[in-house]
Amino acid sequence: MLLKKATVLIVDDDPDVLTAVKLLLKTEAQEVITEKNPENLNWLLQKNTPDLILLDMNFTSAINTGNEGLYWLRKIKEWKPDACVIMITAYGDIDLAVRSLKEGAADFIVKPWHNDKLIDTIKDLLDKKGGPKSAKVTVKSSTSGTTILGESPLMEDVFLKVNKVAPTDANILLLGENGTGKDLIAKAIHERSMRADKPFIKVDVGALTDTLFESELFGHKKGAFTDAREERVGRFEDANGGTLFLDEIGNISLQQQAKLLTVLQNRQVTRLGNNKPTDIDIRLICATNLPLHELANENRFRKDLVYRINTVEITMPPLRKRNTDIALLAKHFAKVYATKYLKAAISFDESALQKLNSYHYPGNVRELQYTIERAVIMADDAVLKAADLIFSSIETAPEAPEPLDDMPLSMVEKNTILRVIEKHNGNITRAAKELGLTRTALYRRLSKYDI
Repeated sequence: MLLKKATVLIVDDDPDVLTAVKLLLKTEAQEVITEKNPENLNWLLQKNTPDLILLDMNFTSAINTGNEGLYWLRKIKEWKPDACVIMITAYGDIDLAVRSLKEGAADFIVKPWHNDKLIDTIKDLLDKKGGPKSAKVTVKSSTSGTTILGESPLMEDVFLKVNKVAPTDANILLLGENGTGKDLIAKAIHERSMRADKPFIKVDVGALTDTLFESELFGHKKGAFTDAREERVGRFEDANGGTLFLDEIGNISLQQQAKLLTVLQNRQVTRLGNNKPTDIDIRLICATNLPLHELANENRFRKDLVYRINTVEITMPPLRKRNTDIALLAKHFAKVYATKYLKAAISFDESALQKLNSYHYPGNVRELQYTIERAVIMADDAVLKAADLIFSSIETAPEAPEPLDDMPLSMVEKNTILRVIEKHNGNITRAAKELGLTRTALYRRLSKYDI
């Protein structure tokens, strides 16, 4: 259906929003109806037959549910089951907006929106109205040969959020266990942003000492400290105009947090040994494997920094909670590694698929990827069987300690490392602390034992 022939109803208790959208659509649509009070919706829908409804998520009405938009969406669907509804939301309500899609909303837009984007969204929905249901939203991003794939409801929620927040400059906090793909999502957000042609800079801040933290992020002048033999630009300046991705943000010290907060508040960095600040323009994405409630503990993490980095949060689900994606990912990795290692096309027999689906994946997608790579390398034919799939934490890390008689010391060490890493759900920092090792020393052992 053409927008020129459409009637659009806008329901929002903010008169500025009503005026702005009406002016925008005045020359685009046949008729634009505005309404401040959602309690008049039933009467309006009896009197008019709008082709599309723009509905705010929050109203200061008598219905104090905290998510009035969902209430009125359900009412609209009760009165007009075929109604095409776009929800209007703010950054803080994106989780509610995603829920609204499951309640029957056609789409949602985030305030403040780009006018061209809003018009394109309306036109696209009107074109599809009455036709087949649109295809699932997907996000693909190639990094080191890996593509983000998923058909499960949990991943659809992730993809919807990525598609909505990527074009904005909102700061993003990515939550989830190690190996769930937070770095790939960060890269996908950058590639779909207005900064896609600018730098994408990743820093593992959890591995930086206090001295390295400042030098790495903010830069230094020659002679600023003992080993500063030349001037260096920091990662903030490297990312200027683009996206800065700070991985393992939950592991930085309170002192480092204070320095980072100052830079984010002032949007300026000062190199070590220099008194002159430099303006920066970055889009910030942070990631951590800590749950949000641990970040809210002020003994561990500053709340003001949490608010600063967490305009929108996206939680990456563990692979064990997205079983419907396991076969899809396994087949993708098999294709990637068959090509890489010059093998014939690889497939899976039923026993292999059953084994894949029954495993709990403490290492998440990363563990599945390495398992398939190993299987492709070692396979004697083009059909993988259950016996070809070796999960390190199952095959080499028994639930109870095995007798030490005749067991090599290296195997004892390897089994211990595997058990501790699984205990901490892949958190290397916590595993290293329990083992009495530095992160670097633990990484050396992981490489040594091919874990």
